[in-house]
Amino acid sequence: MEKTEHKVLVANRGEIAVRIVQACRKLGLEFVCVHTAEDIHSGHVRIAKELGGEKSLYQVSSYHDANEILSVADDAGATAIHPGYGFLAENAEFARACADNDLVFIGPAPECIDRMGDKSSARETMKMCGVPTVPGSDGCLDTVEEAAAFAEKVGYPVLIKATAGGGGKGMREVHDPADLAAQYKAARTEAGAAFGNDGVYLEKLVLRPRHVEVQVLADDHGNAVALCERDCSIQRRHQKLLEEAPSPALSENLRRDMMKAALKAVRAVDYKNAGTIEFLLDERGQFYFMEMNTRVQVEHPVTEEITGTDIIKEQLRIAAGEPMSCAGRAPFSPSGHAIELRINAEDPEHGFRPCPGTVTRFEPPAGPGVRVETYLRPGSRISPYYDSLVAKVVVHGQDRAEAVARAKRALDEFVIEGIATTIPFHKRVLDNEVFLAGDATTDFIETQMGDVL
Repeated sequence: MEKTEHKVLVANRGEIAVRIVQACRKLGLEFVCVHTAEDIHSGHVRIAKELGGEKSLYQVSSYHDANEILSVADDAGATAIHPGYGFLAENAEFARACADNDLVFIGPAPECIDRMGDKSSARETMKMCGVPTVPGSDGCLDTVEEAAAFAEKVGYPVLIKATAGGGGKGMREVHDPADLAAQYKAARTEAGAAFGNDGVYLEKLVLRPRHVEVQVLADDHGNAVALCERDCSIQRRHQKLLEEAPSPALSENLRRDMMKAALKAVRAVDYKNAGTIEFLLDERGQFYFMEMNTRVQVEHPVTEEITGTDIIKEQLRIAAGEPMSCAGRAPFSPSGHAIELRINAEDPEHGFRPCPGTVTRFEPPAGPGVRVETYLRPGSRISPYYDSLVAKVVVHGQDRAEAVARAKRALDEFVIEGIATTIPFHKRVLDNEVFLAGDATTDFIETQMGDVL
């Protein structure tokens, strides 16, 4: 592909919009941002205005409205659209519409989004290319009778999963056959409401696994790299809260095998741009493909810290037809240890209840090895209509112990008043003996911190 200097429309909000603007600035690219009326005072609007002036801002009715986003791109003279994550990021039809309007979609081809976004077809693709998968049904199960027959075949417990979407929606664990019918119906109802697709399939439930994922990048010049792994096991209701890289559970041999499997997946679908291959790691050290996220992820900064790679810049380079600047440095070995703490406007003392409101005081931490990504400032209003993530604290140390120490210091220094946040929750995690031993699995909150659920 011929190298192109793009003007980038940032089709997102919050800290990821700020991050994309910063990457555009580093590469000398023009940019334009969108915002809703609800977000008119958001940090990404303020920063875009300060850096690009009023001409860099357009108001839209919704970040989900593809036609409106495309109209703004035309008015602004944009040549590329970066969707960030969420909203239109994994929308294959939007990616096709970008191509139809001579716009570069900064992400994979729509065919890849379709193929890997459907979890059932993704599993079949991985099985065909030799990537280990959890035993599961061949395609969607259209009736509860089909689900019951498969569950009986592989044995309980099983996991019902929506074939579309993510974030834990349309996902139900079933440990007792008597509960299958109700959980099957609930999963389909939730999946249909969330994704417009109520298809579900079943997998054998892997008990007490770790959630380990591999960041990948691929370009149009035949380069594909696996940027080590991230451990995302600390989560509630399948929503990640803390990520670290590298995983404390992986040996060098297991890391190498997992990265090889991730690259097999990339090449099997001719994937381009940034993506993530997610695995479950069981207690025996066997890993299984879970899903692929065909976009940049919230937790990408921990990978950046241990590899020295600016993933958003690499996305922009790939979209412009350039080879990745990091291609010649593969294979990657982690440098030090990084931890990301998601600071959400939620009250962990009351089941992580969302806590919208106005920030009356905001003092982020700083110092060696501490990075904060946020759109907040004093006076910022946290809307009830958008995701509750308000900041990410990312720390890097020479080893895991130093990273934990820096994370504790950063949280002690971080002041956010006016809203409840997950800062107190993270302080408890960092003092927990299971976490400190590097033994946290996906049931960590239920088994170690059940009082916050």
